[in-house]
Amino acid sequence: MINPKPVSELTLEEARSDYGALTARLLEAEQAYFQDDAPVISDADYDALRLRYGAIEQKFPELRTAESLSNKVGAAPSEKFAKVRHRVPMLSLSNSFLDADVEEFVGRIRRFLGLGEGDDLVITAEPKIDGLSCSLRYEDGKLVVAATRGDGAEGEDVTNNVRTIGDVPNTLKGRAPDRFEVRGEVYMRHSDFSAMNERQAAAGKPLFANPRNAAAGSLRQLDASITASRPLHFFAYAWGDVSTLPSDTQFGVVQAFADWGFTVNPLMVRCHGVEDLLRHYHMIEDQRASLGYDIDGVVYKVDRLDLQQRLGFVSRSPRWATAHKFPAEKATTILRDIEIQVGRTGALTPVAKLQPVTVGGVVVSNATLHNEDEIARKDVRVGDTVIVQRAGDVIPQILGPVLEKRPAEAVPYVFPALCPCSLQTPVVRDETVTGGEGAVRRCSGEFACPFQKIEHLRHFVSRRAFDIEGLGEKQIAFFFEDAELPIREPGDIFTLAARDKQNLKKLRDREGFGETSSRNLFAAIDARRDIALERFLYALGIRHVGETTARQLARAYGSWQAFEQAALRIAAKDEEAAAEMDAIDQIGETVVEAIGAYFGEAHNLAILERLTAEVRIIDAEKPRAESPVAGKTVVFTGSLERMSRDEAKAMADRLGAKVSGSVSKKTDLVVAGPGAGSKLADAQKHGVRVINEDEWFELVNGAGNKANDQNL
Repeated sequence: MINPKPVSELTLEEARSDYGALTARLLEAEQAYFQDDAPVISDADYDALRLRYGAIEQKFPELRTAESLSNKVGAAPSEKFAKVRHRVPMLSLSNSFLDADVEEFVGRIRRFLGLGEGDDLVITAEPKIDGLSCSLRYEDGKLVVAATRGDGAEGEDVTNNVRTIGDVPNTLKGRAPDRFEVRGEVYMRHSDFSAMNERQAAAGKPLFANPRNAAAGSLRQLDASITASRPLHFFAYAWGDVSTLPSDTQFGVVQAFADWGFTVNPLMVRCHGVEDLLRHYHMIEDQRASLGYDIDGVVYKVDRLDLQQRLGFVSRSPRWATAHKFPAEKATTILRDIEIQVGRTGALTPVAKLQPVTVGGVVVSNATLHNEDEIARKDVRVGDTVIVQRAGDVIPQILGPVLEKRPAEAVPYVFPALCPCSLQTPVVRDETVTGGEGAVRRCSGEFACPFQKIEHLRHFVSRRAFDIEGLGEKQIAFFFEDAELPIREPGDIFTLAARDKQNLKKLRDREGFGETSSRNLFAAIDARRDIALERFLYALGIRHVGETTARQLARAYGSWQAFEQAALRIAAKDEEAAAEMDAIDQIGETVVEAIGAYFGEAHNLAILERLTAEVRIIDAEKPRAESPVAGKTVVFTGSLERMSRDEAKAMADRLGAKVSGSVSKKTDLVVAGPGAGSKLADAQKHGVRVINEDEWFELVNGAGNKANDQNL
């Protein structure tokens, strides 16, 4: 069970349990969405799961794992459509579930900006539409490209389909900027959805599960005439790449959308304070059933665009916005079985196999049971009638059994003592930080365990790692078991074509392959021989090194050679090298220890040697040259008066500086406010330049205002 408490109130053990449970749930959702084309949760709910990951990782960095999905947005673009690279990423939102979360959201913004009690803070509130995000690019007032969100960086080109939607103008009214990217949601009204399903039933065709899936399926038709026959609508509410903005507020820009011919939501208002926001939220909640279209919450955004710029972003979501989700929905169903899944790190996760049930418009057939202790605590048994809850950040979860419906033959579940892999290796419990038993059991087989080997390879070729087209989960499993062209470690991928040439029976002659598919696979592998350092580090699957951590490490060390040398020194118990890595912002002792353990294993070093002989690792991107602090290591200490500590770190990061938590001889600059203590003394000891807050602003004057606007 996912703990219902906010992340800020979780203990380490509660967070550890949540983290493992969320990992299993996300992997299940990805399989259903990306591979089976049968989503079990909505896009909004899927985003909420990932955002809870990010919150846990931020508070408990020691829990970060290489399979972290906290920086992931949306889904990979379909191969059926041409791809469109978003000039400004389509990011996602943090979530709020309680009134108290909204109070904290507003309070956090006021603290970040240093606002006093008397300073007004205007925040817009609007319904959160449950549809398909879409971006519309206009040049000289004419629609030129329409794209889905995709994975946030790259989407599907659906221009011809979008032109058939009546709410989307092909030419903007009035005077619009030369270049403007309007963003919003494609959706279907309840009445249209019912009528369409009636036509489907009359024609003997499958029915759509809910309006959101119907809208998504309709927009992704290869034949635009089919899309034209579907009753789709569009609400405009955000923007991406623009040449200029028509207003200096969120509300003003959206009103300009209406002037240009777009449909905007009439329930969008400006609010002053938490009470105002919550009043509007509950008003919309009361009207939810009568709106005629699906919504799953209310979105709050700071109205002034200059304040949005100051607040910036955290990982993959803005500080200046959040989605206040509606309460969970529940249903009952039968627990048919409990299956054990083995993850890449050897963690055994029990998965409830349910009699399919619809909860809030989504068909649920699987749910994570998290770990052995959670099963025992709830006393959930195979055959039980169980209560399933679907909510924004915990979807779906089993609340517990309906005891009065328990079959007489139902017995307590016994967690397996052996891994279900072919080795039947004993499983062991993790240790807690205090030396006690943790909640997670792991296969002790490590790299010898087939499940872990396969999962490592799947992670290596995944979208955020090497992203090798045509080498998905099924293909990895095929090559792993293949005796003639095996792929047992990452380097084997890049020798596949050469080994195929030496084989009498070519890959093109195997079942499931042909001349074209085998040629395309070899070409896709060759296309990934050049890899960015941060993606390479993430692809290695080092425990606790997720995407954000890999990005920080790549930026700090710059090149694979520099990182490898540091990691080998750490593995050799070099305290100075460990301290330098530990001082990197967002890198903690747990990450340092995991990297040391990885590079201290001869088996891993041999794998790396064979892999690096086949690929070229590209150095991290250099900081912008126009910034006076680009590439420099900066430490903030003492009380800052013109900006909060968070705002200071965000500004330095935006300017290309590396923010560190401690002072060493490699520190370039210390920004000291009143009350600076030991760090100031360390700076003096190492001869590091020390400046005050005013001098910091003089140094970076003008450099902080050059970033492109980003909106959701």
